[in-house]
Amino acid sequence: MPQKLVPGTVMPYADIPGGMFSLFRPMIEAADGLTLGQVSAITGLEYSTIQNWVKRGFVDHPVKKKYYERQLARILIISSLRDAMSIDRIAELLSMVNGDVFDVSDDIIPEGKLYDYLCETVRRMDSRGISEEETGRIIGEVTAEYTGPSADSVHRLRLALFVMVCAYVSAELKREAELYFLQLKEGRKDE
Repeated sequence: MPQKLVPGTVMPYADIPGGMFSLFRPMIEAADGLTLGQVSAITGLEYSTIQNWVKRGFVDHPVKKKYYERQLARILIISSLRDAMSIDRIAELLSMVNGDVFDVSDDIIPEGKLYDYLCETVRRMDSRGISEEETGRIIGEVTAEYTGPSADSVHRLRLALFVMVCAYVSAELKREAELYFLQLKEGRKDE
């Protein structure tokens, strides 16, 4: 079984109190934003991939070549889901939750918190055979304190999280299947 990584990163998974994004806040604050190289090191993404997402409007532009909390959270979410969904579809999903990428006034949840909810839901799940009901229950627990700015915010957030979790888990299963396929191809026994 491959080592579990923090969603959207190349970092080994750790149980972090206060949400997974709290790993990155001190880095952002200490350096007054992260450089493209630092974001690339955290995510394992090529510079050109991140720059392309910015150019195409999926991520807000860096400020004086620095990425801050909102931009990093969006990059982490996109990176978490991109093996199972097209980038355009991920951007559409995120806009269903938070509207225009360049306008925070239409957001129903900070992107860092959305990322935390995704990570916490995935952490609580066992990807093998988890049911729709169990996934919904976990999402309900993870988002229990969320109220949102409008009447449909909770429903919209939970449904979006359900899509995100399904995409993330399917990508994880795809990676695991690929590893087992390579073992079979190489004639290795169960490791």
